[in-house]
Formats: sequence, C-alpha cells, structure tokens
Amino acid sequence: MTSGSTTVPSPWFVRPPSDDHPARLFCFPYAGAGASAFSAWPAALDDVEVCPVQFPGRENRLGEPHYGSYEDLAEELAGALEPLLDRPFAFFGHCAGALPAYETAVRLAEKGLPRPARLFVSGQLAPHDSADDRMLTMTEPELRAELESVLRGRGFAPRPDMVELGLTVLLRDLAAARRYHRREPAAAPCPVAVLHWRDDPDVSLDRLGEWRRYADPADLHVLDGGHHDFMHAPDPLREVLTSWR
Repeated sequence: MTSGSTTVPSPWFVRPPSDDHPARLFCFPYAGAGASAFSAWPAALDDVEVCPVQFPGRENRLGEPHYGSYEDLAEELAGALEPLLDRPFAFFGHCAGALPAYETAVRLAEKGLPRPARLFVSGQLAPHDSADDRMLTMTEPELRAELESVLRGRGFAPRPDMVELGLTVLLRDLAAARRYHRREPAAAPCPVAVLHWRDDPDVSLDRLGEWRRYADPADLHVLDGGHHDFMHAPDPLREVLTSWR
C-alpha cells in the first residue's frame, strides 16, 4: 500500500484522505460546527483513518451557500464520497450531525454504492423524534449563551465577532434541522451503534432506544462524560469506534 493521497483535494475534507490506512471513519459535526470539532482527534484510531467532513457554509467553506437541507447535503456528499469508498468505512455523527450521516448512508445504498460497515450516532434522538431537540425551541439570546459556553469548553475566549459568526452558522443549521421530517423510519443499510453520554441531561437512554426502529442490530453504548466530551476522543469512545474492524 503506497503512502499519501491518491485523490484530488475536495472541499468536503480539511485534509485529503490518504492510502496509509486500510479503513476510514468519516466524521459528521454537530449543528453550528465544522470539521474542527474533531481537531483534537488523532489522525487515525488504530488502523482507521479519521476523516472529518466539512459541510458548506462554515469555517474554510464559509463563503459557499449553506447546504439547505439534510437531504440535499446527503445527495452532494454521496457524490463526493464515491471515490473514497474503496476500502471498509464507517460514519460517526454527533448530535444533529448524526442525521445527515444517517441520510448519507441511506443515499449510498439507494445509489448502489458501498455502504458503511457501521453508523455511529452520538447523543442524538432518532430521526422521527428529532423535532424534540431542545435547541430548536431556544431563543437567539439563549443560543448565543449556549455557543459561548461551548467555545469556552473548547478553550476559546468567546470574542463577540467569533460568537456572531458562529451564531449565523448555527441559525442556518437549525433552520435545516427544523425542515427535516422523516415520519416513517427507513432502514439504515448497516448496523447502528448508538452512543449515550451518561452526563447528557437532554438525551435519555430510553429515547435513544428508538434507533432500533432503523437497524437490526442497533446496539446501545453508555459512555462517561457530557454532551461535548466526544471532542476529546476519550479512550472508551475510541474503543467503540474501532470495534467494527
């Protein structure tokens, strides 16, 4: 296996995926965030290359139009992923990022393309329950305070310009989340691993069990930590994320 990238650079990835690992993990960020949500993750977990996905309308793609809907996002991303599906791969989506990850997996199957070996959904209600996300009912001042808290948790001083820019992205992402309605479950084309963070007060373990309507198996994993602790790639999370290999 030769070293280095074999693909033309794509705006969907902050670094070109390489041929250095026999498997890939494509990571979908949460609402308001971009690929930098995974900046503290190692470049690889054992023999699995970590490939954060960069949605349009944020970070280095800020000048591009917003993706609009999860369905449109999945359609465009499926095309961008096609050249990279030459080896085993999995999807990881945290919070609202789990929904386009699921939709992209469904879209790949519809197109007859290779399917993920595993879909990891972290801290996110099942698609038919997604309208119950508390952030969808928060006021703009409440969202600003939430964003400031997340920035502090990531080690950033919440400068007003940074907060306003982040709020713009978050409001557009939440508008897409409000438009998303899947009344009837469509089967995921792969096993699903559902991750519950023990100290996350907004997503209960019981409600996460609804993902079982989308896949058989859909295994539940309980991890120590809060809603945003995934960003530090703690060891228990790494163990789960490499269990499919």
